[in-house]
Amino acid sequence: MDEPVAPSSLLQLIWLASPALPVGGFSYSEGLEAAVEWAGVQSEATAADWLADQLHLTLARGDLAVVAASIVAWQDGDMARVRALNDWVLATRESAEFLLQTEQMGRSFLEWLKLHHDDAAGTFDGLHVTYPVAFAFAAARSGASARDGCLAFAFGWAENMTAAAVKAVPLGQSAGQRMLARLARDMPTTVDAAMALDEHSRQAFSPMLAVLSAQHETQYSRIFRS
Repeated sequence: MDEPVAPSSLLQLIWLASPALPVGGFSYSEGLEAAVEWAGVQSEATAADWLADQLHLTLARGDLAVVAASIVAWQDGDMARVRALNDWVLATRESAEFLLQTEQMGRSFLEWLKLHHDDAAGTFDGLHVTYPVAFAFAAARSGASARDGCLAFAFGWAENMTAAAVKAVPLGQSAGQRMLARLARDMPTTVDAAMALDEHSRQAFSPMLAVLSAQHETQYSRIFRS
């Protein structure tokens, strides 16, 4: 049985997962807005399926696996490992929008970190930090386990994506809560699967999502940055 999370660590993770964290996550739909126009995401059922697939097929295999490995690397003080994981994120973004997102959210997260960790600026000096790696730094400093840090990352992603679906499809708030509940039920096993991936199993290959993201760059009417 997992050890219970200390109250101070739990509060830190809740803070990190909050949509109110000033990193700009609310301004991205990660291809969902384009899927509403071109891929038939036009109802609660289709939006829920889309987000569930994204959780299992993209987030778990890529960014969640990076967060898990990065938390351990930060805890061990292994900067070579941190840099390698950060470089992997930069190299595997499949569209200009996805690269912009991880870079912008990484920069914004670093500015937030500087307010709460005196050594953050020096630690990240020379590192073109991405969002998953910056998040992992804060999660590692919380004292929580890597698994709990990944659960916080997944829930923060799910809240932002559910909010994007409510706006873009559009859907009602009750539908959004049902979708979020479905994603939350899947998160423990999804995180466990992500943490079990080794260096050669991690991947970022989602051709349809990449095409939709590229189409979104010239979408006639849009409210999100990706």
